Amino acid sequence: MKQAGSVQQKLRHSELGLSDERVISMYKTMMLARRFDERGQLLQRAGKVNFHVSGITQEPSQVAMGFAMDREKDWFLPYYRDYGFVLSLGMTVRDLLLSIFAKEEDPNSAGRQMPGHFGSKRLRIVTGSSPVTTQVPHATGFALAAKMRGEPSVAIVTFGDGSSNQGDFHEGCNFAGVHQLPVIFVCENNQYAISMRYEQQTRGRICDRALGYGFPGIRVDGNDPLEVYRVVKEARERAVAGQGPTLIEIMTYRVTAHSTSDNDLAYRTKEEVEFHKSKDALPVFRQYLTDAGLWSEEEEATLQSEIRSTIDEANEYAERAPFQSPEDSVRYVYAEEGN
Repeated sequence: MKQAGSVQQKLRHSELGLSDERVISMYKTMMLARRFDERGQLLQRAGKVNFHVSGITQEPSQVAMGFAMDREKDWFLPYYRDYGFVLSLGMTVRDLLLSIFAKEEDPNSAGRQMPGHFGSKRLRIVTGSSPVTTQVPHATGFALAAKMRGEPSVAIVTFGDGSSNQGDFHEGCNFAGVHQLPVIFVCENNQYAISMRYEQQTRGRICDRALGYGFPGIRVDGNDPLEVYRVVKEARERAVAGQGPTLIEIMTYRVTAHSTSDNDLAYRTKEEVEFHKSKDALPVFRQYLTDAGLWSEEEEATLQSEIRSTIDEANEYAERAPFQSPEDSVRYVYAEEGN
């Protein structure tokens, strides 16, 4: 019976067009994101960095999204918990640690932005802004440009459930629907907008809002990364084929506080958090690989050792790296003579 189950499990990712090597790479990226996130929290609690915002338990769905897209052609507009997403697009742990230490070499903003505000022209990651949801109309604009130029690229934008109640979300969706633009809107519904529970924000399913804008809305279980991969891949195929946008609502849960500045037990119970921790998709995905004959305890031990070394090395480098000079602190704020 176990052998038959293993074959069935293995067929699932193969049927989605994922090779064994690629699905293993997905798991490794998920685990790297998890261990980086844990390090970020430790650094903040130790007083070495000022702030960290966590995406723990959201990594499997984030990585699945990244693997479903075309890194050479598409445009990416992540939100501030998307460590798994940006790592799957080519960012490194060193990049992320330089950011939370706010060092000059931070490729996102040279230490000017808060951590989690990603941006990389090289990786086609569009710079994010602190006001939530502003990335949604930006994504619509990138999709409009792609359509006007006849380019086979898709913009994918992520945001939380709280953002879905902002005007930027509705305006971006409406414009994209009217013009049938190649954009994927992804709501990572982690059940809380800071301290406000999902049920206190809206009475309906976020994915159903797509009906009012004339394009498909899909809800998917964030604890099933292969299903997330399938849904995002199909949304991308529709967009490239000229069939317009898709709104995807990924059902997940934020097991950490909103940020290291938040006391989450002021608005929810420890029992609720522990229940959702027990549904963590990362060990489930590891078991999936093991049952498919693609992973072993020895390979897991090697991976954990490699990740620890990678993060330690990046941590040491970022901590020693210089801050931006005071003379450069107002660059890109005011016009410069001769430019």
